[in-house]
Amino acid sequence: MEQRARRVEVLKALETPSKAIAKKQPPRKELAVEADADTPADSASHLDRHIAAYALDPFPAKRRAWERKRVIRTIRHRGRLSKTALLLRTERSAEYKSPFFNTSVKKLTKLANQIAGKPVAQALVQMRFSKKKVAREVLASLKMARDTAVVERGMGLGKAEGRAGESVEVEDKRGKTRVVRDRTEIYVDQAWVGRGPYSMSVMPRARGRADVLRHPKTSISFVLKEEATRIRLSDEYKKKRDNRKLWVQLPDRPITAQRQYALW
Repeated sequence: MEQRARRVEVLKALETPSKAIAKKQPPRKELAVEADADTPADSASHLDRHIAAYALDPFPAKRRAWERKRVIRTIRHRGRLSKTALLLRTERSAEYKSPFFNTSVKKLTKLANQIAGKPVAQALVQMRFSKKKVAREVLASLKMARDTAVVERGMGLGKAEGRAGESVEVEDKRGKTRVVRDRTEIYVDQAWVGRGPYSMSVMPRARGRADVLRHPKTSISFVLKEEATRIRLSDEYKKKRDNRKLWVQLPDRPITAQRQYALW
């Protein structure tokens, strides 16, 4: 009913010409002067807001219900954030998906596995000196992902802003250790490939026949994070290892069901 009433109101406004349309429009210079001066909005701008509401807020009742639901959820948890929400607020990450390359999934997966887990500087060196043909396109995509992370997310600016932190030795899930000298250094957290559409071409054969060739297209995606994430994961691995229960070969309990003779 509310949406229907709004539509009727807009239709009535469209049928009756507004005051701004009935007025004689001044030349462009006068329009510019009036635009600079903060004049109150007329009925035409009010009508424009109503028309734009259909695109910006098509279902106001559902929007209000969703806002109410979110407020109730925050009150229910007493303002406490979940672990996922806390990490999204405290740690930075950036995702990037490349355009499709003229290569197969099998070939591009080798390069994705090669750079996954490495700092961006080392990954760029690996792609620069790789003998694979598609490595040049992966190199350009990795540079674009790095620049996007720096500009949009503010990642990798620790040395410039003086918040690089002290050197820390971190340990990964497999037990390998490395030294982190900058907490804001960007590394490739994940790298995976995606299959794209196939392009077709015709290969002429004998006796007027032809074969249809299918050329695959594949894209590569990155998830870039800062070394602060790897430091947190290293601390979690160490804490989990220290808190695990000590393994014993035999349980420390009294022997039960003893007999004078063997039971077999």
